[in-house]
Amino acid sequence: MTEPLHLQRINSETVTRKSLEEITGPVSAHLKEFRSFFKDTIRSDVFLLDQIVRYLLKQKGKELRPTLVFMSANLFGGVNNRSHVAATMIELLHTATLIHDDVVDDANSRRGFVSINKIWKNKAGVLLGDFLLSKGLLIALENKEYQLLEVQSKAVQMMSEGELRQLKTAGLFNMTEERYFQIISEKTASLIATCCECGAVSATDNPEMHKLLYDIGMGVGIAFQIRDDLFDYGMADVGKPTRNDIQERKVTLPLIKALENASKKESSRIRSLMKKRKKKTRDIDEIVDFVHKSGGMEHAKTIMYQYANKAIEDLEKIPDSNAKQDFVDLIHFIITRKK
Repeated sequence: MTEPLHLQRINSETVTRKSLEEITGPVSAHLKEFRSFFKDTIRSDVFLLDQIVRYLLKQKGKELRPTLVFMSANLFGGVNNRSHVAATMIELLHTATLIHDDVVDDANSRRGFVSINKIWKNKAGVLLGDFLLSKGLLIALENKEYQLLEVQSKAVQMMSEGELRQLKTAGLFNMTEERYFQIISEKTASLIATCCECGAVSATDNPEMHKLLYDIGMGVGIAFQIRDDLFDYGMADVGKPTRNDIQERKVTLPLIKALENASKKESSRIRSLMKKRKKKTRDIDEIVDFVHKSGGMEHAKTIMYQYANKAIEDLEKIPDSNAKQDFVDLIHFIITRKK
């Protein structure tokens, strides 16, 4: 007898046969409505601001976060107006943090486009981010969504703390596995967890379900970030390697696990290479080869599967429905995606 999809766990043999378009099909109408509302929300009669906003709207991402809000709401009866308010608030917050990150990192591009800070300079980037954050606050207040505002404000605090914690850790080059998980929980997973919690808040008054969806989202978010970190080192099922983290001296889980398995001499050699501000191609190749040979990739992937599977296990506490299967399909996509 074949297990229902929601009981199937993710492992190295898992293949996601559905495209993202197929997976998001059940909420596609809501996503279309969301895009229209989001576009109207960030319009401005300030010429420069409106010009930058038009450029921003061309940079369409996967819309993972509003999708998580809507899919979480569907677990408890369906998407409603509160769900749309929650999704818009989160997308405003997420977009603002990306723009501010680009300013901090002096990034040149975002989603295949020249970054806003490179075209209109850092000041415009900071001000646009502030504008988007203020819009999120106003939408919450206009709709008297104080609970959603509280939940998302906590996420902002965690994300800021994570960024500052990473800044300090990276500077001292003292990353440990414990610090790594604390940072990615705060920086990345907290917002994904908040998406899931807000979706639940919009559709049910049960605080236990709010907490459950937050925990599920935290597991998905941690697994999501580990998958991102695997991209940098590249292998057959991960896609084209980016090498950005290595160039920027960011120590992530694959390297941490590889260093644990290495001799003191080998570990010292790799640490010295990572510390170099300007790495040559052969330096990067040596680091990548070390991570593969020392089991860093496989160890990191195993941990990623554990977090994703715990999220799937926690979903069992929710009554069976097509919405639950849709949610698991999305988790499978997130953990097996190629980019």
